[in-house]
Amino acid sequence: MKPVDRRLLGYARSARGFFVVAGLLGLVQTACTVAFAWLVSSTVVAAIGGASVSQLTGSLAALAAVVVVRSGVIWLMGYISARAAAVVKGELRRSVLEKLPQLGSAWLSSRNSVTVSTVVTVGLDALDTYFSKYLPQLILTVIATPVVVSVLFAGDWVSGLTVMLTLPLVPVFMILIGRATESAQKTQWQKLGRLSSGFLDVVEGLSTLKIFGREKRQAERIRRVTDDYRTSTMSVLRLSFMSGFVLELAASLSVALLAVSVGLRLVDGSLGLGVGLFVLMLAPEAFLPLRQVGAQFHAAADGIAATDEVFEILDTPVVSGAIGSATVTSVGELPGALEQRSTRAAALDGLEISGLGVSYGEVRVLHDFAATFRAGELTVITGPSGAGKSTVVAAMLGFVQHRGSIRLLGTPGREPEPEPEPESARALAPGRELGQNTRPLQLDDVAWSGQRSQLLAGTIAENVTLGARTPDAALAARALDLAAASELDPLTALGVNGAGLSGGQSQRVSVARAIYRALDRGCAVLVLDEPSSALDAETEAELLRGLRELAGRGMIVICVSHRAAFRAAADAIVTVARPGDATVPAAVASLASTRRN
Repeated sequence: MKPVDRRLLGYARSARGFFVVAGLLGLVQTACTVAFAWLVSSTVVAAIGGASVSQLTGSLAALAAVVVVRSGVIWLMGYISARAAAVVKGELRRSVLEKLPQLGSAWLSSRNSVTVSTVVTVGLDALDTYFSKYLPQLILTVIATPVVVSVLFAGDWVSGLTVMLTLPLVPVFMILIGRATESAQKTQWQKLGRLSSGFLDVVEGLSTLKIFGREKRQAERIRRVTDDYRTSTMSVLRLSFMSGFVLELAASLSVALLAVSVGLRLVDGSLGLGVGLFVLMLAPEAFLPLRQVGAQFHAAADGIAATDEVFEILDTPVVSGAIGSATVTSVGELPGALEQRSTRAAALDGLEISGLGVSYGEVRVLHDFAATFRAGELTVITGPSGAGKSTVVAAMLGFVQHRGSIRLLGTPGREPEPEPEPESARALAPGRELGQNTRPLQLDDVAWSGQRSQLLAGTIAENVTLGARTPDAALAARALDLAAASELDPLTALGVNGAGLSGGQSQRVSVARAIYRALDRGCAVLVLDEPSSALDAETEAELLRGLRELAGRGMIVICVSHRAAFRAAADAIVTVARPGDATVPAAVASLASTRRN
C-alpha cells in the first residue's frame, strides 16, 4: 500500500496543483512554527530578565500575528484539501466510467459488478479523508521535519543530534504496524465487497426466494457476512489504536530524553535558558508530523485501497474486438423522414463474418464461424441452446475477444482491402466479389436489443430515445409502431426496471429503442436477440412486419430466435451448431446457412 501512488498524478491532473499549493502552505506553516517557538522563548527570557510590558509589546504583537497566520494557513489547507478531494474523485469516476465501455462486458463479466460499483461510489468517497487529513500531514512531514531538525542543529547541535538519532524509531514502528494494517485493511475491503454483492443478489432475487421459501436462510447469510465485516472493522480499529499508542510512546520517550539532556546542561550552565527553552518547544514539532501521518494513514486506508482498485481498472489494456473505437455522430439534423435517415444503411451491400473464433478460457465456443448477412434481408440466427448464438452477437458488438474478421461490404469511397479468408467463407458467401470495398464494423454502425429489456425509470419516450442528443418525439412514435408497440403511450411513466409494463411490453419498448437508434443515427445493422420470446403470435406477426419494412429499406436486420414464425419469415437462416457436431457438414464446421429463393 503506497503512501502516494504516482498514477494518481497521471489520472487526476488536478492533484498536481494540490501538491504544489499544499507544499507552499506547509512551508509557511513550518516557518510559523519555528517563529512561534523563537518568539515564545525570547519573550519568556526577556520577561525573566526584567523587561517591562511596553518592551514586550512588539514581541507579543509578533507572536499574535504568527498565531493568526498559522491558523489561517491551517484553515486554508483544510479548504484546499476538501476541494481537491471533490475534484479528484470526479476525475477518477469520469475516467473509470469512460474506461468500462472500452473494456466491454466480457471484462466486466469476469469481475464482480457490485464490487466495481462499490469502488467507484463508496470507495472513492473515502478519498475525502485521504486528501483532507493524510496528504496534508504527509506533505508537512516532508517539509517540516528536515527544516525543524536543521534549526535544532543550528541552535544546539547536541539536541539536533539527539532528535536525528531517535527520529527513525517512529517510521520503523510505522512500517511494522503498517504491514499488519495493510493485510487487515485488504481483508476488510474484500468483506465489504462480499457484503454489498450478497445483499444486492438477495434484493434482486427476493421474489424468487419468497416463492420457494428460502428468504430466511438468506437473512441468516447476510447476518453472518455482516458480522464478519464488523469483526474485520474492529480489527483494523484495534491496529489503528495500537499504532497511535506506539507512535506516541516513541515520540514521548524521545522528547523526554532530549528534555533530560537540556535540563542537565541548564543546571551546569553549559546551555543558555533561551536556547534550551527554544529547543524544548521545537523538538516535539519534529515528531508531530510523523505521528500524525501514522494516525491518519489508518483513517485514509479505505481511500488508498479504493484508488488501488481504480488504478487497476484504468491500467487494464483494452483488447481490440470486432468494433473499433468510433465517435458516434448524430444525424438528428436531418429531416424526420425514414427514407432520409436510412440513406447510410442503404449504401451497403451486407455484413460478412469470416473465420470467427471465440473461447472462454479453455472452453472453445466458436471455431471458424463464417456467414454473410445481406442488406435488405431479414436474417435469423438459430440453433440449439449453448451453441454460441449470443456469442456471435457479442462478437459483432465487440463485447468479447475473438479471432477472425467482421466487416461491412460495399462502402463507397474506400480502397479495396483484399485479405485471405477461410474456404468456408467463400462457399457460404455467394455473390461476393473479391476486392469489393470493405471496412471493419464499428460502434456507430450497430443498433442492438438484448434478451433483457433493461429499462430505466422515466417515460416510455425517454427509454426509447435513450442516448439521443436531440430526442425526436415523432421518430420515437414511429419506432414504437415498427416494434408493434403503437398502443403504448410514449408519455407513460415507468418505475425502476420498467415497472408498470408487462414482460412483452417491456420487450417491445427495448426493441423500439434499438430501432430508434438505427433510424436516428443511420445504423447499417440492427441486431435483436430473442425479440419475441414474450409475445403472442399476433403481436409477433406485427413485429415481423415492422422488421421486414426496415429490411426493405436497405438495413441489415439480424435476429436471434427459436420461434417458428421468425424462421418462416426470414430471407436467410443461419444455423449455429456446437463445435464438433456431427450433423453439420465438415466443410462449414459450425455453420449451416439456408437462403430462401
